[in-house]
Amino acid sequence: MKISKDESRCTGCRTCQLVCALCHYNENNPKKAAIGIKGQFPEPGGYRISICTQCGKCIEACPQGAISNVDGVIRIDEDKCDYCQVCVDACPFGAIFVHREFKIPFICDLCGECVEICPTKALFWRQ
Repeated sequence: MKISKDESRCTGCRTCQLVCALCHYNENNPKKAAIGIKGQFPEPGGYRISICTQCGKCIEACPQGAISNVDGVIRIDEDKCDYCQVCVDACPFGAIFVHREFKIPFICDLCGECVEICPTKALFWRQ
């Protein structure tokens, strides 16, 4: 299962970002969320949702071999990662994030909390 999105349903409430940061880091800090919400105003209007599709482009790009697919979930090995951020640039969806407090980039681990809490069902599970 993967998390998918319907950006036409997103209201920009950022509840998904808050629950992600709370669940993973016990902080109310959307900059520590593995999902991105960006308003696109005035044109074209609406919100852009950046979430990992598990496409594997980051795995191919990582020069250290620090990224792998473990049981269908992209994982970054902190011991191998040298924080070069090549994976960040390689992600076609802008779904690998960095924060100055972390030694490695971070990516969605498919926990699904964002899907459960999204009030408009802009996020959902798909096969």
